[in-house]
Amino acid sequence: MEDGKAMSRLNVLYEDNHIIVVEKPVNILSQDDQTGDISLLSMVKSYIKEKYHKPGEVYCGLLHRLDRPVGGVMVFARTSKAASRLSKEMSSSSFQKKYFAVVSGIVADDRGTLIDYLKKLNNGNTIVTDEKEGKRSELSFHVLERNYNKNQTLVEIHLKTGRHHQIRVQFANYGYPLCGDQRYYLQDKTQIALYAYSLSFIHPVKKEKMTFCLTPTGHDYWTNFTMSKYVKIK
Repeated sequence: MEDGKAMSRLNVLYEDNHIIVVEKPVNILSQDDQTGDISLLSMVKSYIKEKYHKPGEVYCGLLHRLDRPVGGVMVFARTSKAASRLSKEMSSSSFQKKYFAVVSGIVADDRGTLIDYLKKLNNGNTIVTDEKEGKRSELSFHVLERNYNKNQTLVEIHLKTGRHHQIRVQFANYGYPLCGDQRYYLQDKTQIALYAYSLSFIHPVKKEKMTFCLTPTGHDYWTNFTMSKYVKIK
């Protein structure tokens, strides 16, 4: 990446010597893959290298991922100590990831919990299977708003496990596929209406609780709802 490009393209929400919190744009990879396309991990490394004039290879620990078409808040570790501590924290209740999604259909229940057993296939898809074949996958959801004219529902999702394509597969199995999901909702091939809007965790060194939130923009699905009223620091 050319000098200055990473700094100009990256939306940094917070940074210190231990961590960096950024917005992942939609349709950007979380990490490099066989396509050779630019990834958020490489953008963050370039940003650190440029801003702090770091020689050689820059350390940046990838702690979690978002699917390529999904945008939202991500945290990276700037030291191995921070990476180790945050990785351990990810299995605890203090590390919380919350999403907004617009699903096709009017969800009847105001709140609910989805528990399934998911299996990732060799072709990259994930399916719902049984306890013997799949991994236990759990999320809870809260209906924020229903748009009867569009036949769509805005839901807030609290992801309790981090399986491959988990939100997309579980809601499709529940009968409410995510709008714009090109993989699990074949009738709709637009931009997926899924956004990781909130991330909370305990700082690995300062031991303070930190919460970062963003409002999704840039797609018609979000404009069908009053998104700004739902983004609050909790």
